[in-house]
Amino acid sequence: MEEGFNLGAKTEDVIVEVTHIAEKLKKTSKGILYMPPRIVEEVLSFFEDKTQPFLTKFFSVITIQSPEIDTISFSARVFYQLVEDIRVRSYRGLRIGEEEIEKGARLILGKGNLNKMDFEIAIGKAIRGYRERYRQATRYGFLDSVADLDLICLAKELNGTIISTDEGVKQWGRLFGVKEMPVSVFGEKMKEFRS
Repeated sequence: MEEGFNLGAKTEDVIVEVTHIAEKLKKTSKGILYMPPRIVEEVLSFFEDKTQPFLTKFFSVITIQSPEIDTISFSARVFYQLVEDIRVRSYRGLRIGEEEIEKGARLILGKGNLNKMDFEIAIGKAIRGYRERYRQATRYGFLDSVADLDLICLAKELNGTIISTDEGVKQWGRLFGVKEMPVSVFGEKMKEFRS
């Protein structure tokens, strides 16, 4: 849904274009686009009206399939890396929290007893900074949802190729030994199938 696909200016345009591509790939037996159910939920979360005809058509041509998680096996090395990454990110998040608390304290230092609204205004900047820095430190480039893991497992199971702008999905897909295609390359390769 992000930049790089070169398949449309807005999310709806991208979905409509990918729908056309999926239809032509299926019709010519040149490929099938898969999506795990949890990713379907993520896509739907972009839209207030989830019953729009272009969404219905999109999901009618995409093969929605859950990975068979009980039959897929991965090297223990992947899980050692996961645990190490979680530890490093947790510590980084803790340090960022400490720094932002200190910034917040400095913002209100010497301001006496503030009423609730004035306190929230004064501390709001520090809280926003903390949230953004924490999110960046703990989530960017990380496998941060079961939906992302579903995508990797399904690609592994099907010997498929992941097409994603999510850095965590791409990085962890590589550790799990899954093929990937940059979204810009996907857009270029699908030119012959575009509407």
